[in-house]
Amino acid sequence: MQQGDGTEAQVTWEDQQNINRFGRLNNRLHELADEIRLAKEANENLEDAGNELILCDEDVVRFQIGEVFAHMPMDDVETRLEQMKENAAKKLERLEEERESILAQMAELKKILYGKFKDAINLEED
Repeated sequence: MQQGDGTEAQVTWEDQQNINRFGRLNNRLHELADEIRLAKEANENLEDAGNELILCDEDVVRFQIGEVFAHMPMDDVETRLEQMKENAAKKLERLEEERESILAQMAELKKILYGKFKDAINLEED
């Protein structure tokens, strides 16, 4: 592998493992971006459902369970909706934490790989 100054850098087994790990982390980062987007949409939908429930003046409301709507008492629906909101918020938080962890690992690998290969390797997305 040629570096910018004309000297050749040898790629060791460890270097290749770091490059592969960076690639896997980058793929997971892209997957996480989609998962985070979907989790945010789910949170917004649950929040909208909660707002609609506040405006509802009926004692029994329709609640979707899987593919089916069931008639349930308003109190039960409020309780279930709050649980669903909490679970969705925890999932989003977990995804964000995983994203931050991956970004930190990628930054460390960039430092190692750019330190050895300088401008002979490109780890940036265009």
